[in-house]
Amino acid sequence: MSTPSTNPLTAGTSRLIPLNHALPWIIAAVALVLLPVIFDSRSALTIMNQMAITIVFALAYNMLLGQGGMLSFGHAVYMGLGGFFSMHVMNWMSVDPWLPLPVLPIFGGLFGLLFAFLIGWFSTRRAGTTFAMISLGVGQLVASLSIIIVIFFGGEEGISGNRTEMLPFFGLDFGQQIEVYYLTAVWLLIAALGMFLYSRTPMGRLANAVRDNEERAEFLGYSQRNVRWISFCASGFFAGIAGALFAINFEILTEENLNLATSGTILLVTFLGGVGFFIGPIIGAIVFTLLQTVLSLHTDIWALYVGILFVATVMFFPFGLTGLLALHVLPWKLGKIGYLAKPYAKMIVPALALVLSAAAVLEILFHVRHAGRGENEMTIYWTTFDSHSPLPLILGIVVAVVSAYALAKLAPGLKAAWDEATTMREAGQ
Repeated sequence: MSTPSTNPLTAGTSRLIPLNHALPWIIAAVALVLLPVIFDSRSALTIMNQMAITIVFALAYNMLLGQGGMLSFGHAVYMGLGGFFSMHVMNWMSVDPWLPLPVLPIFGGLFGLLFAFLIGWFSTRRAGTTFAMISLGVGQLVASLSIIIVIFFGGEEGISGNRTEMLPFFGLDFGQQIEVYYLTAVWLLIAALGMFLYSRTPMGRLANAVRDNEERAEFLGYSQRNVRWISFCASGFFAGIAGALFAINFEILTEENLNLATSGTILLVTFLGGVGFFIGPIIGAIVFTLLQTVLSLHTDIWALYVGILFVATVMFFPFGLTGLLALHVLPWKLGKIGYLAKPYAKMIVPALALVLSAAAVLEILFHVRHAGRGENEMTIYWTTFDSHSPLPLILGIVVAVVSAYALAKLAPGLKAAWDEATTMREAGQ
């Protein structure tokens, strides 16, 4: 008698794709489909495209730093090289179009993989500071070569292309921003799922082992250098995909896509979201992109706020925003999350007042320093006043100091509530 077949998506004991593992991916796919409907504007699509590209790049970088323990200061090289090669392929296809646009990220990924293979051959021989310095040197070298090798990088002006000249894909030429969005969203899901599955493979686990104790991994018979090299190549492949998506979306690449600033930005994004958590770079990319695009529309010193947030995260929440959320898992499992509701509610008002007043002080000082002659009026929080008058500045400082004092007084109560919420004994004992 034949036994009935089992659906791998619904079987609770399936070794392939249990439903509880597939559900987050299904939710993510549905969310990506619905986002353009909820935010129906060209600017929103541009922001979401940029966000998706940053997520792919940040996840690729986290394969190095979070999973392999390799701090790189030049990982933008592989994203940039993948993007430049994809742009050349795009231009070649404009002469003899036989390749559809949706497969272009594969070429970017393979080109990033090629250079990750070559550079990783010598750079992954050592970890720690040695690897970081080599990555910094390689990054600076390639960024400098991008100005010299004009035939490939286009010099200071970079290279540009036209995605609509490639072979149409089921009648789509990707001239509309919404078409580009869904193409980027599909590749975001493919790349993210690929990196997630890689982290669950034996090689992904070995990368964690080498990160935590490379001597022990060697003692067990595994080459720490080969493990790092393979992880480096995989990261370069997905970084190249991110570069190809950048080329598709913006249709231009310059030296900026290769330099130290871009590598430093992705390092900031990964740390902000949470190194070591798979979802960490996703959260970091979303927060950073919103700050970069939305906040920059309202203030010229948005980068200062991002820097302050980054420093505060590293100092007080070294595991990033995701780590901060993960701290609440234990109180939730113990059924004591309600213990934190009251102290959190008490701290909302002074915390918000501190942030807003400190921002007001910075904005006033910036306006006084950079405003033109006679431009004394400025508007903050829907209030117009004379920035050169000492009263607004003094008021902002006083509110910030009082708010900080209130938070300091409330901190012991929060600590006591946190200790109570994380203890393992029953709530009634």
